[in-house]
Amino acid sequence: MALPSLRGLQAFEAAARTGSFAAAADELSVSAAAVSQLIRTIEDQIGRKLFHRVNRRAVLTEAGVEMLPRLSMAFQEIGAVSREMSGDALRPRLVVSVPPSMAMGWLSQRLAGFVESHGAVDISLRGDDDPVPFDHELIDIRLSYGPHYREHPTEEIARDAVFPVCAPELAKMATAVGGPLAGLPLIHTDWGPTGASFPSWRNWFEAADVQPGRARRGLSANSSRAALDLAISGLGVALAQGVYCAEAVEDGRLVRPAASSIALRQTYCLTIPERSARRDVVVAFRDWLIKECRRAVGSPALR
Repeated sequence: MALPSLRGLQAFEAAARTGSFAAAADELSVSAAAVSQLIRTIEDQIGRKLFHRVNRRAVLTEAGVEMLPRLSMAFQEIGAVSREMSGDALRPRLVVSVPPSMAMGWLSQRLAGFVESHGAVDISLRGDDDPVPFDHELIDIRLSYGPHYREHPTEEIARDAVFPVCAPELAKMATAVGGPLAGLPLIHTDWGPTGASFPSWRNWFEAADVQPGRARRGLSANSSRAALDLAISGLGVALAQGVYCAEAVEDGRLVRPAASSIALRQTYCLTIPERSARRDVVVAFRDWLIKECRRAVGSPALR
């Protein structure tokens, strides 16, 4: 059996990565018809279909899904060797996927620390809801709430809790009135129908054995980060995960007007596909990210 041509493999990888024969053609400076012919030749040579053609889109078959990550890594390695030989070595690249709230503030504010301690890295930071397409997007490391990815090596790294937090000025109002959270507006977080099941204010009042008094709807946000920002602005009391609120409690922007907390049902988990597990930059980032998560969740300010 004749081996597929390098040009044909490039055409497949580009089409699979971009999801379009036309986009692959632009990338390779050939016509879409040429890309289609190159891929058809490979399919004939290996005796397997690599794409379904659906409404002008190139959708990978199971054979294509199996082939893409290994081929992409091979082309990345070829490119790295070529650049090293020409004296133009590229910085290591890392694709990191985390929940949207974590990408918007918590992790983005800390990445400079990783770069400072580990050297220059080209990091692609993605804020994604579960599930994420590991192979199609070439994701190297995913932090998620709960073990969603049994098909990839996954480890539990920390169990968090939720804490009532508010601005210091607002907490003084409760002290003056008397009782936990007395008279304070509440900030509710609505993660939507596809979001994880996090404790609500109703759960907190029941666990703390505190009467909520009159129903207080207050403000509502659809992300943990937005709810935390509203609390910092003095607009109410948020029920926040420790990983997000620890720093603001430590520096005094937030205080805990009541001591009771509720442990989350699931742990934060780290998933690294096998194709990335032995890369030095992935190993370094894994170790660093675990330390940062555990440092926040275990903050003395939350105990």
